[in-house]
Amino acid sequence: MGFSRTDSATYLASQLAKGFSRSLQQRAAGLGFSPGQFPILVELWAEDGLTQKQLLERVDIEQATMANTLARMERDGLVTRGPHPSDKRAQLVHLTERGTAMQAGAVEAAIAADQQLFKGFRVFERELLLEYIRRILENAKRL
Repeated sequence: MGFSRTDSATYLASQLAKGFSRSLQQRAAGLGFSPGQFPILVELWAEDGLTQKQLLERVDIEQATMANTLARMERDGLVTRGPHPSDKRAQLVHLTERGTAMQAGAVEAAIAADQQLFKGFRVFERELLLEYIRRILENAKRL
């Protein structure tokens, strides 16, 4: 009994993530953000002024990765971090004008990346695959 990469959901999911990241990277480079920053931007576009802890819960990445990503985003002028008014341990993360202004272009880039990956799929196939991925992710949360 051997291992077949093409029959491994774990391997295929990893390759899919890499493919999406490459596809988004090509589009995002000119806009001034990276694929790793996109989920954080999405959350801040929906609700600006979140704490780092709230972002961690919503984006589901490691604390060190979040801290490094926010530091790069701050360096690149996408976000600012400041003290929480009632919790001295927390910092609030706010979008800058630049971070806010890139929303339309960044969302357009992500949609184009999705469309490239789903090229040749019929609508119902795309929807079915997305539903399966959501179910798999829910199962993964239980691990």
